[in-house]
Amino acid sequence: MAWLCRQLGVARSGFYAWRQRQEAPGKRAAENARLTAEIEAVFREHRGFYGSPRIHQELRAAGHPIGRHRVARLMRRADLRARTRKPFRPCSKGSGGAAGVVENLLQQEFAPPAPNRCWAGDITYIRTSAGWRYLAVWIDLFSRRVVGWKLDRRMDAALVIEALNRALGHRQVEPEKLLLHTDQGSQYRATDYRDLLREQKIVCSMSAKGCCWDNAVVESFFSTLKLELDLDDNREELISPQQLQRDLAFWIEGYYNRERRHSTIGYLSPIDCEQRFIATSTLTPVNP
Repeated sequence: MAWLCRQLGVARSGFYAWRQRQEAPGKRAAENARLTAEIEAVFREHRGFYGSPRIHQELRAAGHPIGRHRVARLMRRADLRARTRKPFRPCSKGSGGAAGVVENLLQQEFAPPAPNRCWAGDITYIRTSAGWRYLAVWIDLFSRRVVGWKLDRRMDAALVIEALNRALGHRQVEPEKLLLHTDQGSQYRATDYRDLLREQKIVCSMSAKGCCWDNAVVESFFSTLKLELDLDDNREELISPQQLQRDLAFWIEGYYNRERRHSTIGYLSPIDCEQRFIATSTLTPVNP
């Protein structure tokens, strides 16, 4: 090699530097191919709903020291585009001035300091092969965890009460420390619902009339749920109520609460967020 360098009039150090530069792209390309395969596996596992920020967190959690921008670049090269939901738009609903309406105590403060301090609730409707079904949920705003939910064919006070009782059945709630926030729907102004809150010593809060931003967390949750379970109201193929019940149970309890990373809570899943709080807090632990 030294003889060849002399014949070509090239310094040996320059030749070796050139050869390293020629080899580097091959190594980089091989590493990119390996990382792209990992990215594609995560992308498929989450059915195409994870973009580069969440995939980046998944790879980091699996021990891959990779930057977020590199993940985004490799996803673009592999033509991996996350499915996105429609932008959230304010709706117009509520019953301002009706009996039972209370003050908005939440005031869009969607980050309480601990679990079981503020839950937000709402109802959405879903078409099935047997007609409309109505889903009521309660979400802990600290961890974004769905703590209680109920699906039924009727959209009445009993629906939200049953969902709330399920939540209260497995959460340790301190009297007068839990705030429940909803819109001004008749279900939340019903006597039975208000009686339950008084019995449990729960504080009640309601959105301003026609202002869905006051309950944006639950509105956003419903949008994500319908996108990822393909429950758009205009879809051609409708599933049965029984299949819908199974799909909701799997998605809410098995995936959303346990696995799905949420940007608002540091790309943790809701249950991981609560468990981290329990591990680091000196406050009274909550039941995860």
